[in-house]
Amino acid sequence: MTLTAQLQALLAKTSLQVSEQQVQLLIHYVELLTKWNKAYNLTSVRDPQEMLVKHIMDSLMVGEVLQGNMFIDVGTGPGLPGIPLAILYPERNFVLLDSLGKRITFLRQVIFQLKLTNVEPVKSRVEKYTIETAFDGVLSRAFSSLNDMVAWCSHLVTKEHGQFFALKGQYPTDELTQLPENIELVSSHEIKVPELVGERHVLVLKKIK
Repeated sequence: MTLTAQLQALLAKTSLQVSEQQVQLLIHYVELLTKWNKAYNLTSVRDPQEMLVKHIMDSLMVGEVLQGNMFIDVGTGPGLPGIPLAILYPERNFVLLDSLGKRITFLRQVIFQLKLTNVEPVKSRVEKYTIETAFDGVLSRAFSSLNDMVAWCSHLVTKEHGQFFALKGQYPTDELTQLPENIELVSSHEIKVPELVGERHVLVLKKIK
């Protein structure tokens, strides 16, 4: 089965609306990731078919939870979940933040090759990244704990504007009990990723008081 046919089969198991052109962009991204991975070691997943499930579908399924138009993907690595989401939602804008130069070099190449106009890669540590306007959403699957995420990314949203979208595996019951007093859980969503073994959750958090 070709990568295109496999991705279409995976998408058919979801309610996502993905055009033929978007499917081709997603496949092109997987091909670039596979090619650059040999030299740059961008992801531990080597098999393109495995990437479709663990990277592409895993990222796309987060889209149903998102609210807003301006997002920052903190610790994006090779562009996950930011690039697949930017392809799925061309009307939304994504800043992809990472401190490693080789990842940003790769992302610039992806943006150029795929002609993406709604993505901005930025090389910076999150605590040094300054903004003029608060984001609608901070996305991340890079942080080990919810506490770390809200602490490091606190300056990217305000009490009035923006939410944290934390991508987790199992439901992090213990981590939720340790959140600071000014952060509350808005909602929790169990994400069903076709053919993925293991749990996936997206937790939506916001600042209060």
